[in-house]
Amino acid sequence: MNKPAIVKPYQEKIYQKDNIYCGYNACLVEDFSPEMLTSEFWQQQNLITGSAQGRGTTWFVEFISQQKSPQPKQQWVLRHYYRGGLIGKIIKDKYIFTGQKNTRAAAEYQLLNILQKLALPAPAPIAFRVIKQGMFYQADLLSSRIENAQDLVAILSAGKVAEEVWLEVGRVIRRFHDAGIYHHDLNSHNILLDENKKVWLIDFDRGEQRKISAAWQQANMARLLRSFEKEKAKLPNFFWETSEWQLLLEGYSIED
Repeated sequence: MNKPAIVKPYQEKIYQKDNIYCGYNACLVEDFSPEMLTSEFWQQQNLITGSAQGRGTTWFVEFISQQKSPQPKQQWVLRHYYRGGLIGKIIKDKYIFTGQKNTRAAAEYQLLNILQKLALPAPAPIAFRVIKQGMFYQADLLSSRIENAQDLVAILSAGKVAEEVWLEVGRVIRRFHDAGIYHHDLNSHNILLDENKKVWLIDFDRGEQRKISAAWQQANMARLLRSFEKEKAKLPNFFWETSEWQLLLEGYSIED
C-alpha cells in the first residue's frame, strides 16, 4: 500500500486591500503579493515551467525561495476559475458573491488544508485570490504540483497498468470517502500516478467534507465509471476494460 501523503507545514495569513482578498500559507510563501496569483507575474520572471489546457490554461510555475529552506525550489500549479456548461459561454469566469468563505477559491483552499491534516494524497494549499466586482467575483488558486505524475487518461492512452495499480486506485478513493471527502468531479483526468506509482487525487473545486453517506459515495463512483467509458468511446487507443473497473471496486471494498 502507498505511504500517506507528507503533510506540509501550514500557517494561514490573510491579505486584504480594496476589493482584493487573499489567503496564503506563510510557511511556504515569503513576501506574498496578490500578483503571485497571475500568470504575468511568473512570466516576467521566466518561471513558468509548463501549462495544460482545460476550460482555461493551467500554469505550472517554479517558486524559488530566497531564504534558507530544505526545499529552495517548489513546483506549484496556478489555476483561474472558469465556469462550465452553457452559462460559461456567457459569463466565463464570474461568480455571484455571497461571502468570502463561500467563494470557490477560498472553499477549495480550505478543503486542501483539511486533506493535508488528514494526510490524504492531494495537493497542498499555497494561496488563493478573490477579486470582488459588485455582485460578482473572480478567483485564482495556487496549489502544490504533484511532480513526475500523469493523469490516468494520459497513462491509459499509452498502455495498460498493473492490476495492483487498479487495486490501489480503489483503496485511495475509499480513504477519501471514509474521511467524508466528497469530490465533485471525480474522473479519470483527476486521478494521478507519480513515478513511484503512488495514487493522488486533484481538482477539489466544489468538493467538501460532508456526512458519510452511501448515496453520494455511490454517485461519485458512478461518475468515475462514466468517465472511463467516455474516454474509451472517444479515444482510438485507451487501454481500459470493464474487468479493470472490477479490480478498482475490489480495492475500494478494502477498509484501512
